[in-house]
Amino acid sequence: MAAGHPAPPQQQEARAAARTLAPRSQSLPAQQQNTHSSSKEDLELGTKVLCEASFDNGKHIAEVVHKQEFNGSGPSYYVHYVEFDKRLDEWVHGSKVTRLAVAGGAQNTFLRQSSFACDVNGSGGLEVLKTRRQKRAHDEMNHIAPAVDDLAPLDQHLEKEHQEKTKVKNIQVIEMGQFEMDTWYYSPYPEPYSQQNKLYICEFTLKYFAKEKTLLRHMAKNTLKHPPVFEVDGSKHKIYCQNLCLLAKLFLDHKTLYYDVDPFLFYVLCERDDEGFHVVGYFSKEKHSSENYNLACILTLPPHQRKGYGRFLIAFSYELSRKEGRSGTPERPLSDLGMVSYRSYWTRAILEALRGNRHLMSVREISDETGIRTDDVIKTMDFLHLIRYWKGDHILCVGPKVIQEHLDNLAHQKTIFIDTFRLHWTPYTSGQPPKK
Repeated sequence: MAAGHPAPPQQQEARAAARTLAPRSQSLPAQQQNTHSSSKEDLELGTKVLCEASFDNGKHIAEVVHKQEFNGSGPSYYVHYVEFDKRLDEWVHGSKVTRLAVAGGAQNTFLRQSSFACDVNGSGGLEVLKTRRQKRAHDEMNHIAPAVDDLAPLDQHLEKEHQEKTKVKNIQVIEMGQFEMDTWYYSPYPEPYSQQNKLYICEFTLKYFAKEKTLLRHMAKNTLKHPPVFEVDGSKHKIYCQNLCLLAKLFLDHKTLYYDVDPFLFYVLCERDDEGFHVVGYFSKEKHSSENYNLACILTLPPHQRKGYGRFLIAFSYELSRKEGRSGTPERPLSDLGMVSYRSYWTRAILEALRGNRHLMSVREISDETGIRTDDVIKTMDFLHLIRYWKGDHILCVGPKVIQEHLDNLAHQKTIFIDTFRLHWTPYTSGQPPKK
């Protein structure tokens, strides 16, 4: 697709779908020279501002993370919206920000209170959570990561180091196949690619390029139309797996694996058409996990989210655990979207196991049937208010009607089922490559 020329109707529709699922287009530095207004003052890093956000055109409280001037158009600021995930951080022109001038430290008080608030009725009303117990319950239910000050000293140091290194998103946009995607987070691509506003990525080899013409030359020579194999050994296909990890980091905040891929297996999910196999997502797992982790990292690319692929990948990881004759659990911490996907999968899998058995099942029996680790079973049942702790034991409090009501609430979800009879797979053993 040549730069500067309109895409065919099919590709325009596909791009629109990608934009619908991904965050709205960011205000890129290259575009800011068209802004005619200028800010009245130069804001320092850390300043709290009221900012007009691109994702909903509303005004939100933000913090200035970085500043720069592009083409003499006045200062632009990279801002973080304090009540939103980092994936919505963006460059904005100074004309769209206003310093928050609140006397007596009331600004910080307001920010602290707002971080403890939740919309209890969906109408915008806020209820302040006053106790630590309420805050923990609220944070767990809404998948909010603990504040840095709440972490252990060593974890605080590592988290602050991570935040400093990744605070400014380096690559704004990628073009991959027929989709153009706004990125969400910083990714440590090597120089000079790490400072490009836009990268072009081959969807078959995952090699990355600064210019579209270089990508087109690569694709003209490339004969690979799908990943090396659908189960990819990090020690045998190192470059492909490293490129996959760099791509994933653009959409995952807390991901530390980039180059040391040898100890991992990667399971790549693709859509197939006449042109070949197109990557839509993947998960990775350690070849040998002392903690019985069955998944290290999972990603569904933004244009392909809400199609059921995330739950399919999770279900596939548990099918592999059952083949290994054990229960499994994902590595922590999970991202916010990852936690949503897992809780959805655990809920459906546990309820379907209960519905399919006439006798009352124990937590251990549920774990054995689903492959879900017992503590994940207990937490999910507790979240659904279907379990009680009595005299040292967890007691299930659930009947057929309640089970069906919960399953009916999940009926709208797109679900892709795994045909286990077509799964021919042998668990990995040291010194022996995995078999398909």
